[in-house]
Amino acid sequence: MRRLPVSEVWGIASRLERRLSGYGVTSIWDLATADPVQVRKWFNVVVMRTALELRGVACIGPEEDRTGKKDQLIVSRSFSEKVTTQDGIRQALSIYAQQAAARLVRHSQVARRVDVFAGTSHWTEQKHYPSVRVQLPFPTADPVELTRAAHQLLPQIEDGTRYARAGLMLTDLLPAGVHLPLEPFRRKHEDAGIAALVDGVQKKAGKEALGLGYGGFRPGPSWQMKRGMLTPRATTHWDELVRVRA
Repeated sequence: MRRLPVSEVWGIASRLERRLSGYGVTSIWDLATADPVQVRKWFNVVVMRTALELRGVACIGPEEDRTGKKDQLIVSRSFSEKVTTQDGIRQALSIYAQQAAARLVRHSQVARRVDVFAGTSHWTEQKHYPSVRVQLPFPTADPVELTRAAHQLLPQIEDGTRYARAGLMLTDLLPAGVHLPLEPFRRKHEDAGIAALVDGVQKKAGKEALGLGYGGFRPGPSWQMKRGMLTPRATTHWDELVRVRA
């Protein structure tokens, strides 16, 4: 410890090393033997914990593996053409709720809270940005329950207002299967895997092949984002490979 510079400690970068040297801490030994209370006054609790760890005092626990985990999930799109009716916003929110449910299932997560919003363009004189926060009765990835929550925004939607976008933000996410509701509060849609079923059918047959309620109308809504000029994804989609005939 006396021979090695303090920068050899994980988390001590060059800038922090220069600040430590100003207090006479140049080696790992200096940091290990420094007064932890004084170190916290000089810097912060993280550096103090590092000094304690060098003494053999365990105070930094193992970091949780966050691979594939999300703290929040947002499904939102700008409309290709303005939506001016409550029914149009209802359809958009229904589609987004089903997409959110499918993404939760893919990540093996459930949500306890949904923030629903819509808004006009920032560049128009007519401005309206309604939003609502819905606390779900239990953690869920059920598309029916999420759709019901999303529709709580509808009383704030004004017919005739030109809405440019809408969306959902799911927060307070938890691993699926950890907090199971009591039997009277369980939804058979979730037990039957409706979200995964709809997602699987849409992947094979197209987005407009299947949906729930207002999110299942055919043909697809006219406000959906135009993708006619989308760059081909030849490296990840077989049906978009470039074909050359010679």
